[in-house]
Amino acid sequence: MHRLFIARIVVLSLIFIGLCALRPARFSKPLPASATIPLHTDYPVPVNQSPDWGFFAHKRINRLAVLTLPPEMMVFFKPNIDYVTDHAVDPDMRRYATKHEGPRHFIDLDIHGHAPFADLPRQWTDALMAHTDVWIVKSTGDTVLLFGKQKPLQEVWQRDYKKWFSSQVMPRFYQDETELNVDSLQTFLDFMGRKERPKSAFYQEHLSEHGTLPWNLQRMQRQLTEAFRQRDGRRILKLASDFGHYIGDAHVPLHTTSNYNGQKTEQHGIHGFWESRIPELFADDSYDYFVGKPEYVERPEDWFWQMVFDSNKMVDSVLTFEKALRRSFPLDRQMCPDMRSGMMSVMPCRDFAAAYQDALNGMVERRLRSAIHSVGSAWYTAWIDAGEPDLSKMGAPVLSEEERIEAERLRKTFEQGKILGRAEDH
Repeated sequence: MHRLFIARIVVLSLIFIGLCALRPARFSKPLPASATIPLHTDYPVPVNQSPDWGFFAHKRINRLAVLTLPPEMMVFFKPNIDYVTDHAVDPDMRRYATKHEGPRHFIDLDIHGHAPFADLPRQWTDALMAHTDVWIVKSTGDTVLLFGKQKPLQEVWQRDYKKWFSSQVMPRFYQDETELNVDSLQTFLDFMGRKERPKSAFYQEHLSEHGTLPWNLQRMQRQLTEAFRQRDGRRILKLASDFGHYIGDAHVPLHTTSNYNGQKTEQHGIHGFWESRIPELFADDSYDYFVGKPEYVERPEDWFWQMVFDSNKMVDSVLTFEKALRRSFPLDRQMCPDMRSGMMSVMPCRDFAAAYQDALNGMVERRLRSAIHSVGSAWYTAWIDAGEPDLSKMGAPVLSEEERIEAERLRKTFEQGKILGRAEDH
């Protein structure tokens, strides 16, 4: 058996060398050692690093979501379907340009407790406020925690604190500015009757380290609605493209757990296996994409939360079935060198992937279908809430020179850069 295993490795290595001789392989960025898939082999090939849902699935979701829309929306979206498709992957590329992008793609629900997660604030301001510490520096140089999880305010001050927090902390959140206006803080402390006299003040937030996906979906819904209301075609397309990406992420179970890549259960690489390898192998041949017409969503905020809760319920199955399959499947038929988008990589073998898909009983297809329908429904809801503006005369927006330059800069940053924040498949 051992000799047979060695023989298989030799044959696969020869095949790989032959492919390299025929066509120079372009290798993707190698994963860090802490995030590699246990290959159980000595393949001299780096493991391919796949974006969430893979570029393939994100583009497929946005493109097919356009085809669900009513004629009144189709008249604008259909001529621009290539834009919405191609730009479905922009949020993944922005993860290489700003640290604020990564958290928008996931939420580690298990960090926040257990279902139904009653203590997890559903509104963005409340959530950020609950996971932010405000510190002051005294004239003596001592740093003291003023407000935070370990030093909660009395209920009587919560409303006033929220007003101060909304005006002083939240505007700084996306500006990489943690220093606070000490005069404003002093005014609030005086109002409370506190005796502190801070020399300076700053905040530390702990929410984004475990993801902000549901709150980001709420924000995107509001922004897209306003873009429709303003009849801003360029902004509609940009927001709709990004929105489709994030909704797709919300349908991936491993985007809702701190064990996002199986690193806590010795299942490194399961993230890309579930959301990239399986759909890329089987989506064209066997998936049913008829999802029906979009539906108007009465309460989008609750809908987004239910979306991630539904995904989270599947985490156990995603992990358990893969682990059981690895125990029963022949070791030398689990990982294979294969071509993917012109890149030679080691990834789950095709028959191993087929066995995992069968074990999941169509889960990946169902989540992909649900994502397509949800994207169409979110776009449709934004259009309805904006007053059903006439889109027939908007045409295809032309990108400005500034936007073209920014798009090129983003592409180069992605190709040459490094993920800012958690370096994993989120």
